[in-house]
Amino acid sequence: MGSSPSPRPFVTRVQLKNYRSIEACDVELGALAFLVGANGSGKSNFLDALRLIRDALNSSLELALRARGGLGEVRRRSVGHPRNLGIRIDFQLEEHGTGHLAFEIAARKDGEYVVARETCRLGPAFYVVKEGEVTSTTMSVRPPAMNDRLYLPNAAGITEFRPVYDALLNLGFYCINPEVVRELQQPDKGDVLTRDGRNLAAVIDRLRRTKADAALDRIQAYLEKVVPGVTGFHSKRIASMETVEFLQSVQGVSDPWRFLAGNMSDGTLRVLAILVALFQDGGKSRTRLVGLEEPETALHPAAAGLLRDCIVEASAHTQVIVTSHSADLLDNQELPPDSIFAVEAHLGKSTITRIGEATRSILRDRLFTAGELLRSGQLEQDPSQIPEPEQLHLFRDVP
Repeated sequence: MGSSPSPRPFVTRVQLKNYRSIEACDVELGALAFLVGANGSGKSNFLDALRLIRDALNSSLELALRARGGLGEVRRRSVGHPRNLGIRIDFQLEEHGTGHLAFEIAARKDGEYVVARETCRLGPAFYVVKEGEVTSTTMSVRPPAMNDRLYLPNAAGITEFRPVYDALLNLGFYCINPEVVRELQQPDKGDVLTRDGRNLAAVIDRLRRTKADAALDRIQAYLEKVVPGVTGFHSKRIASMETVEFLQSVQGVSDPWRFLAGNMSDGTLRVLAILVALFQDGGKSRTRLVGLEEPETALHPAAAGLLRDCIVEASAHTQVIVTSHSADLLDNQELPPDSIFAVEAHLGKSTITRIGEATRSILRDRLFTAGELLRSGQLEQDPSQIPEPEQLHLFRDVP
């Protein structure tokens, strides 16, 4: 199954309060995490909370919320007094130490909102911002703050906080759309694969230009196993646009035939894009976390197993979070029990925990695989890990 997962994931803990269907969750993450649950249970909402951070840093909090329908669509709906939306992530950057980013968004009248509080810490450096005012910080120079934006993009101009900003800006979250991958693509730098895969050709070109041969070799090796006959791939320029060209062996022909992405199946395009997402880092510590939404979609059960092996291997150098309801993806006794999280929804409220201790013991003893337990409905939550909202302390560890 490849290398063992790295003991140093980037995001070590996630706490969410009133985010979409999640009233409260507090989970500790390793280098590999499978969020397993039925459709509509809230798996994607967990990943979307992390993606919101990336999107808000890449553009603005307003645009990130607007892309999701506004704060009213993101904040958990409930009776009674409106509840604030809160997110906290704890992380570790090897060369800079541990830290966190936490913020709380409060709704105002007529769809307006304010960032009620935001804190960030990396090593000894920190700041606290309340409704657009920096109230406490180690910075000698305080960039201006606004009450409707995250402060971290401004603080990134200060040396101490730039590593946090860069790391969060390059998080990758993927729900691959084969139709988009199939179209001719606008050229770009290909630094990070886009969510739907629309710059796949550019990322492949960047890997080849930077001579990331080991990453390309692993992508090719897995692609050949999942899609027999495909012997190569590369980016191809067509006028001012780009696409992916595949080399495929054909019986009775000595040289492989060439097929553009527009002629390839949905499954082939999805697999290549997922493989590129997992290995796009190229060993450069560029993409520290990759989130995959149901990567097994439209794959044969045997191919899902190969994809799992690839995910496990990739988690040795990039933290990977996967949402899935596929038992085939979990059918291996070597999956670490602590990497499996059960996601359930009841009356519109989602809860996320590691699986219960009895279930983890069964997996550690290799009596069953996680896939077999999922098929029999025995991947159960640990009720002791379900917090109440008032138990979440998002703004600890700073003055």
